[in-house]
Order: sequence, then structure tokens, then C-alpha cells
Amino acid sequence: MKKLLTLLVATLLLLAACGSNSNNEKVTIGIASNDSKAWEKVKELAKEEGIDLEIKQFSDYNVPNKALNDGDIDMNAFQHFAFLDTFKKEHKGTDITPIRTSVLAPLGIYSEKVKNIKNLKDGAKVAIPNDISNQARALKLLEKAGLLELNDDFGLSSSVKDIKNNPKNLDITAVDAQQTARALSDVDISIINNGVASKAGLDAKKDPIFLEDAKGDATKPYINIIAVNTKDKDNKTYKRIAELYHSDEAKDALKADTKDGEIVIDLKQDDIKAIEDSLK
Repeated sequence: MKKLLTLLVATLLLLAACGSNSNNEKVTIGIASNDSKAWEKVKELAKEEGIDLEIKQFSDYNVPNKALNDGDIDMNAFQHFAFLDTFKKEHKGTDITPIRTSVLAPLGIYSEKVKNIKNLKDGAKVAIPNDISNQARALKLLEKAGLLELNDDFGLSSSVKDIKNNPKNLDITAVDAQQTARALSDVDISIINNGVASKAGLDAKKDPIFLEDAKGDATKPYINIIAVNTKDKDNKTYKRIAELYHSDEAKDALKADTKDGEIVIDLKQDDIKAIEDSLK
């Protein structure tokens, strides 16, 4: 009788354990190491719906797409359209597709030494992001600020080699995008996206001495995306996770985390395709 009772208890415990996990679907998403608060909120919301969302943080922008393509993660959310387009052109065989847009983090020119961009001295030291797409974006911002003249055919994958005229002889150094805020004390100006700036304690609205215009077609390639392997683009669970990112709770978490430094963007599929087509 005692053995029978022990067996019955063990069976009930096993069934309870199985039942508690039977509805949980595990999904792993890769994000930038400085972009976690909104996704932590998404994780909480997903858990309520039986989705076990694991968040993997990456400090190197070159890793999350490889991890996704190799099947080490199921989704990623760290890049914009232009970055993914450049990555796919450089890594043939990569088959990654955006399923939703997330945010736009405008670029700003920040300085601890200069209060007015017009007063930047000759030979000034400048830090810009080192990945190709953001490097081109930063150089365009410098041109917009009147500091450089770029070649007529300057594109999303252009670099410092495509500077036509550098009248102030700016000393431009490319560093990891997430290190642009840390470089601020070592340079005269640093070009930092507002998400990184906010995490570094900067005020993304008040501190930039020159800011990228967040409106218009020019910034569309720099809207961030939530991406999956193309074969999974219709996966309902992945789509639900992307939808939860646009919940009021996640938006509030993002706003508090970035101090309004990032702008939530939720484009329709036709608009997403139009941006992708424009980059081909």
C-alpha cells in the first residue's frame, strides 16, 4: 500500500510538471546590449501567454545576424533596414527578413567641448560609428551640418574614402557604435544614436549640438526592425512577440529607459517592402 501511494504521488508530480510546461513555447531573441528594458517587459507579457522568451544581449553588431542565420537564436531586434541590407550583401546566403518595425533612434552630434557646431575648430577630432551603414549615415549628418562635402554618388555603404571635401581637416575616427558615447571625452565631437546617448546619461533632446531630422524619406532606411529567418516570417508566435513590443506597456518601458530618445515606428507591410525595395 505504501509503495502504491508513493508511486501515485510521483505520477501526480510528473503530470503536474508536464502540465506546467506543455503550453510554453520557447523563443530566443537577440538584442543590442544597451536595449533591454522594453524587451524585458515583452518577456513578462509573453510569459502570460505561455511564451517563454529568452533574451540574448550582444555587444558586437556583427554577431546577431550570424546567430540568427545559424539558428542559434529565433529572432533579433538590434538593426535598421540599411544595416541588414549591407550585411546581406556582404554575407551571401543570409536569408533574414523583417517582420515588423520597432524604433528610430536619430543620430546626434554631441560634444563636451563645443556648444555650437559652427565653432568647431580646424583639425577637430571626430568619432563616428564603425559599421558601414551607420558610418555613411554619420558622414551624411556631418555634411548636413556643413562640415563636409561628400561625393555625388555617396550611398548607404560609402565611407570616409568617399569624402569629396574636408575643409576643416576633421580627424575622423570610426569606433564601435556602442562606444561612441564613451569616446566623447577623447574627441571634440562624437556622433551617437539617441538610444546609446540616453543609456550613457545624455539628454537626447537637449544635449546634441546638431540632430538628425527624424522625419522624411531620408531616415526611412534607418528605422529599426524585428527580424527572423525568412522561412519563419509567418510564424504566429514570432509575430505575436513583435506585436507585444508595440503594446502600451512595452512603449512605456522604452520611453522611461531612453528618456524619449527613441521614436516608436510601426509601419505596414507594404511600407516595409517599399523600403527594402529601395535599397536593392
